[in-house]
Amino acid sequence: MDSAVPLIVVALLAAASVLVRAPRPRAAAMLGALILTPVILISHIWDGGQLDQLRDRPVFAAVAVLVAVAFVVAAAFLAQGHPGWLVLAAAAALPFRIPISSGGSTSNLLVPLYAVMAAGVLAHVWPRLTGRIDEGTPGEDRKPRAVEWALMAYVVAYAVQASYSADFSHALEQVVFFYVPFALLYTVIVRVDWTPQLAQRCLLVLAALAVVLVAIGFVEYQTRTLLLNPKVISSNSFSEYFRVNSLFFDPNIYGRFLDVVMLGVIAAVLWSTRPRNAIVGAVLLVYLWAGLVLTLSQSSFTALLAGLVVLAALRWRTRLVLAIAGTLAVAGLVFILAAGSTVKFDVSSNKDTSGRADLIAGGVRLFSDDPIVGHGSGSFAKEYRAAEKDTSSQGVASASHTIPLTVAAEQGVLGLALYLAVLVLALIALLRGARGDPVRAAIAAAFVALLVHTMMYAAFLEDPLAWALLAAGVAFAARPARRAEDDAGDDPGTAVVVPEPEPPIPPPAGWSMPA
Repeated sequence: MDSAVPLIVVALLAAASVLVRAPRPRAAAMLGALILTPVILISHIWDGGQLDQLRDRPVFAAVAVLVAVAFVVAAAFLAQGHPGWLVLAAAAALPFRIPISSGGSTSNLLVPLYAVMAAGVLAHVWPRLTGRIDEGTPGEDRKPRAVEWALMAYVVAYAVQASYSADFSHALEQVVFFYVPFALLYTVIVRVDWTPQLAQRCLLVLAALAVVLVAIGFVEYQTRTLLLNPKVISSNSFSEYFRVNSLFFDPNIYGRFLDVVMLGVIAAVLWSTRPRNAIVGAVLLVYLWAGLVLTLSQSSFTALLAGLVVLAALRWRTRLVLAIAGTLAVAGLVFILAAGSTVKFDVSSNKDTSGRADLIAGGVRLFSDDPIVGHGSGSFAKEYRAAEKDTSSQGVASASHTIPLTVAAEQGVLGLALYLAVLVLALIALLRGARGDPVRAAIAAAFVALLVHTMMYAAFLEDPLAWALLAAGVAFAARPARRAEDDAGDDPGTAVVVPEPEPPIPPPAGWSMPA
C-alpha cells in the first residue's frame, strides 16, 4: 500500500494555511502546500503510464512547465495590490473542467481554477515572506473561526484515514485535486476585503457565465448533441428524455451551478428598490430557469427550493416562512405516501430514484460493517463493488449519492462527527446575523442549496463553490459595521443599511443587482 505520510503532511500544511495567524508562518505553509501537492501527484503516477508522453518528450515537457510557471507568476504580479481581481478570476474559472488521466481513471479537473489559485497563493505569500506585510498590518492577525477548525480537522482526518483505504489512489486524488487546492483558495478569498460591490461584481460574472452556458445547453437540446460526457450521451440514447449539461460533465453539477446563480439574482431582486432591476432580474431568471429545466436534475430542483426558503426566511418573517414551507413539505410527503401507487413512484425503487436506492442501501451495509473508523477514505466505490457482487458497472458506485452516507461508510463515526460539525458550524456562521442583509442572505441561501444538493447527489468539499461560498460568507460575517457611504461608493442607490434586530424588518436601502 502507498505511504500516506506525504498526504498527511500536505493536509497539515493546508490546515496551517487556514488556521495560522502569523503572516510569515502562514505564507510558508501555503508555499509548502503549493509545491508539495504536485510533487505527491507526480510521484504517485510516475510509473502508471500517464507521463509516458512527457517522459518521451522532455524538451516539450520542460517548455510546458516553464510557460505555466511564467503565466502564474505574471498573474500573481498583476494581482499584487488587487486581490479583488483574483476573486473575479476565480468566479470566472469555476465552471470549467478539463479531463485529466490519473491513477488509471479520468478526472474532470478545474485546471483554470488551479491556475488562479496558484497565482493567488503567490500574490499572498510574496509580501509576507519578504516582510512587506507583517503582524502589525491591519487585518493580518485574523482569528480562525470554529468552522475553519472543524473544516481543516476533517481534511487532516481524511488524509490520515487514507492510510488504511482499499482505494488509496482515489483518496490521494481527493486530497491533491480538491481539498488542498481549495483550502489554499479559501485562505486567499477569506482574507480579501469584501464589500457589497465586490459581491455584486462576482454575481455579474457568474450571471454572464450562466447566460452563455444556458445558451450552449439550448443548442445541445435543439441538436440533440452533447459536447461532453460519454456517459450522459449514452444515457440519452436509451431514454425517452434528453438531458443537457452544457460545458459541465454532469447535468446535476450544471444544475447546481445554475441554482447558485439564480439565488444570487433572486436576492438582488428581493432587496432592490429599483423597478429596472426587478424587470432585468425577472427576465434573467426566466431564462436561467429554462436552462435548469433542461437538466432534468431532481436534486437541483429540490436544492433551489431549499435556497428559496432560506431567502424568504431572511427577507420576511422567519416563523411564517418556515411554517408555510413545513406545511408544504408535509403535504408533499403525505401525497407521495398516499398516492405513490397512483403516480407510480416508489422511494425504494432503484428506477424511480435514478439508482440511488441500491447505492444508499449498500452504503448503510458498509457503514454497519465497520462503524467506528470506516473502510478508509475514498474507498466507497471499491468496497461497494466488492460487497455487491451483482454490480457490473465500474462507474455505478462512485458514491452513495448521499454525502453523509458516503462519509459514514468511508470514515466511520469519527469522520461523520467531523463532517456534521462542519455543517452545523458553517450554517451558524453564515446564517447568524444574515437576516436583512442581501449579500449574506444570498451566500447563505446558495450554501444551503448546495448542501441539500449533496444530500441527494455527491461532491460537497470536492466542489469549489462550497469553499468559495463559505469563505465569502465568513469574511462578510466578520466585517465590522461600516458607514453606508463607505460601502456605497459613488452610487447612493447601493448603500447598505444595518438591519433592525426585531421584525418586521424594513426594506434595506437598495442593494441592487448590476444591470
